[in-house]
Amino acid sequence: MKTRESPRRLWALVASTLWLFAVSALSTAHAATPGTPRQAEAVSPQVQALQRAGDAVVALRVTATEGATSADSLGMRRSGSGVVIGPDGLILTIGYLLLEAETIEVITQDDRTLPARQVAYDLATGFGLLRPLVPLRGVEPVPMAGVAGLTLGEPLLVATGSSSGTEVGFTRLIAARPFSGYWEYHIESALFTSPPVANHSGAPLFNRNGELVGVGSLFVLEAAGADRTLPGNMFVPVELLRPVLAEMQSTGSTRASIRPWLGLSSSERNGHVQIVRVDRQGPALAAGLQPGDVVLEVDGIEVATLEAFYKQLWKRPAPDAEVELTVQQGSETRKIRIQAVDRMQTLRKPSGI
Repeated sequence: MKTRESPRRLWALVASTLWLFAVSALSTAHAATPGTPRQAEAVSPQVQALQRAGDAVVALRVTATEGATSADSLGMRRSGSGVVIGPDGLILTIGYLLLEAETIEVITQDDRTLPARQVAYDLATGFGLLRPLVPLRGVEPVPMAGVAGLTLGEPLLVATGSSSGTEVGFTRLIAARPFSGYWEYHIESALFTSPPVANHSGAPLFNRNGELVGVGSLFVLEAAGADRTLPGNMFVPVELLRPVLAEMQSTGSTRASIRPWLGLSSSERNGHVQIVRVDRQGPALAAGLQPGDVVLEVDGIEVATLEAFYKQLWKRPAPDAEVELTVQQGSETRKIRIQAVDRMQTLRKPSGI
């Protein structure tokens, strides 16, 4: 179910969506019966919480720097959503929107377009932080919640900002499990929901209490797992942000993001790791790796999954370590040495910095 609302306020959103949350929240309540004043009092805090959550959603417009290599996969102009999590206007989004950004604009619920600057990008979790250069007015930060209180099948709310309005949709929690991305990315916990929302990039995921539980990252075809086709979305849980938030704000990243990077996009096929794309300026291309190559070993250790591949690669203490891959190229098996690099050092910065 979706509701299209004016970007100024989300009161209509609360009115239209409260019922689904209320039914779930009140189904196990042992207080008043439906229709009594006591029930109305119980629901009222949810109205306020969802209102606050909706008001904290913003739209983002990003233009990448000229020559940004990330434009190959993300484009020069990007749009998505963010949500205010700090009293000083700090906004949380998905980090890939901010990669090599030249300009960032925030469109608020009261129709203001504000310039913003990047505060941090964390390669390890995938989170991005930014802050408007002009103070936000009347926006309260949303509280964050962990995944422990969520149950499978629970209804959740997704709100996505845009210059023409705020699109709101219901989804349900399908699974919580580790996730390995094709772009040299792995997290031990990810939230999978269905039905999917189209404008998922940076979209905040709220529980019935208006608490932030995740940030939108991907559209996926197998939300329920590899053995079942079910379109949905992957959200990065905000509980991964808590341990690194202070570090991100003070350093612009985290220590975990300083790790070897090869410049590969890979997938799992038939029990093997297969390369599907090679970054045009990454070390893998210079070493001779090609799309279609199958990675068999990392430094003599067999790897059959993306998770195993990445974890073996990231064992090195230095990001610029030499890595030996055993790969199958056609009918030939080769050992290829690659000088890995620190991905954070390859990203272009805005002009003047």
